[in-house]
Amino acid sequence: MDSGPQRKLALAGFINQLGTAAFLATVPLYALRVVHLSLGQVGLGLGVAGVVGLIAGIPAGHLADRHGPRGIYLITLLIQTLSMLSLLFAHSLWSFVLAVTVTDLAGSSGGAARGPMIRRFGGDEVPKFRSYLRSVAMLAGTFGAMAAGAVVQIDTDTAYRALILGNALTFIGCAAVMCRVPKLEPLPSPVETTRWIALKDKPYVMFVVLDGIMWIQSEVLSYALPLWVVLRTDAPRWFVGLAIAVNTVMVVLLQIRTSRGVTGGTAAGRAIRRAGLVFLIGMSVIAMASGAPGWVAVTIMIVGVAVHTVGSLWHAAGSLELRFRLAPAHAQGQYSGVFGMGMGLCYVVAPSLLGLLCVTWGTPGWLLMGSVFVVVGVAMPYVIRWAGRSRETADTAA
Repeated sequence: MDSGPQRKLALAGFINQLGTAAFLATVPLYALRVVHLSLGQVGLGLGVAGVVGLIAGIPAGHLADRHGPRGIYLITLLIQTLSMLSLLFAHSLWSFVLAVTVTDLAGSSGGAARGPMIRRFGGDEVPKFRSYLRSVAMLAGTFGAMAAGAVVQIDTDTAYRALILGNALTFIGCAAVMCRVPKLEPLPSPVETTRWIALKDKPYVMFVVLDGIMWIQSEVLSYALPLWVVLRTDAPRWFVGLAIAVNTVMVVLLQIRTSRGVTGGTAAGRAIRRAGLVFLIGMSVIAMASGAPGWVAVTIMIVGVAVHTVGSLWHAAGSLELRFRLAPAHAQGQYSGVFGMGMGLCYVVAPSLLGLLCVTWGTPGWLLMGSVFVVVGVAMPYVIRWAGRSRETADTAA
């Protein structure tokens, strides 16, 4: 497999994630400071955009399967550019909601269209390639967060508008790189294939549900931990930045290595099962920091963060292997849309769930959430075997 398209996909993803990470970190403040919305209106607008954005991935993925993924992906980047620029002219709740909703719709559509390109250009090394892409995305997200931090520190209308404009330019930059990626022709589908095959694939939908629950782990360090540090421990607040740095460095350095050997459904299922147990251990350690003196709490939570990150490495390797492994080649876009819906629901549910369990309930809540990850990890291999049997039956019938 030619590595040229892989490098271009990685570069395009880096540019896109750089702007997106900066935008997501500052859009609530942009709405408050520049658009002059209330806190409740900001929450409503972003909530509506997030929920509506979930529905776009499946039809967009279907279009990518039928007409070629690169063209559909380029269209979504153009739409995101225009919707981001329109945000500069938003002066009311509904103009803000419209801009961010269209942006989310195009973003989830682009993710579904990008899936078939990752699968086909990844060739026989999809797990390794996808792990590389995740490392690149984490690095870009870190730089984007740093840019957002600078804008928040400046805290002027001009600074926030400059960041919005910069994000629009990253979509253009991503599109410029994608224009150099070879065009992929649609793969022929079996004559008896129904239009919405992914939604009718019960084992895959169950995998997406369980995996979506497991992806809540990605919000533990970015959402629950900062609140835990500030509200329930004596650790200094700067520890939040240190924890995110430890997580980022480990993912960038270890994700590709962790993905080695996670090939096939059986290996992926074992990796996710291990991850569930490790999440419980890591979250139990983090919970022990409550009531400990400052530096003791820092030491305890550093260990917990490192352990949790190991679990996230195993989970990502297994999850992203199954995302492509369980999807037929001719419908990778549609299946990517279903997978993206599962992850999107995770990000909608995670803040409220983690806030209730880990922050409000304290130590028992951390243990309960960790136990949920264990149960999901134990169940995943059974779902994978169910998916394998259903596909063998389908192949025999064909």
